Amino acid sequence: MYSFFFFLKKTAPLGGMFSGQPPGPPQPPPGLLGQASLLQATPGVPRTSNSTLVDELESSFEACFASLVSQDYVNGTDQEEIRTGVDQCIQKFLDIARQTECFFLQKRLQLSVQKPEQVIKEDVSELRNELQRKDALVQKHLTKLRHWQQVLEDINMQHKKPADIPQGSLAYLEQASANIPAPMKQT
Repeated sequence: MYSFFFFLKKTAPLGGMFSGQPPGPPQPPPGLLGQASLLQATPGVPRTSNSTLVDELESSFEACFASLVSQDYVNGTDQEEIRTGVDQCIQKFLDIARQTECFFLQKRLQLSVQKPEQVIKEDVSELRNELQRKDALVQKHLTKLRHWQQVLEDINMQHKKPADIPQGSLAYLEQASANIPAPMKQT
């Protein structure tokens, strides 16, 4: 998970969201001047001046992980206190994750307004990938279908040769069970 945060910090700037960018409020894209950004102070959520959503997401994730492996919680005897602490850490992480998701959704909306052709290209690419996946699935099912059709044909051919079948019902069952192929392993 740490590599995810590292990746986010090293990617192209997204309006001041990542550390290493000049201080101050992020510059809105052309045509959207004056629109509030999620990186600026959100009502009800205290933010330090150097903190970004990614930094807060990373620190809240680390706090969740630390609360699960902390010696205080392992040695603690009050289970309710432990549960409350872990729940608070997880809730904070979820809140910041929602804010981060909202930020990216806003950026996606801005992109769709500014460059609708890019969104169409992405949709076409996703549809092509979906078609390839479904074609591969159809081929897999056709292969299985051909195999089971061959098994059924083999069984029908065995039943059509009454001259080869020994006399007596027990001998017939032994002959029929000997010619049934072993079941294939599921892949």
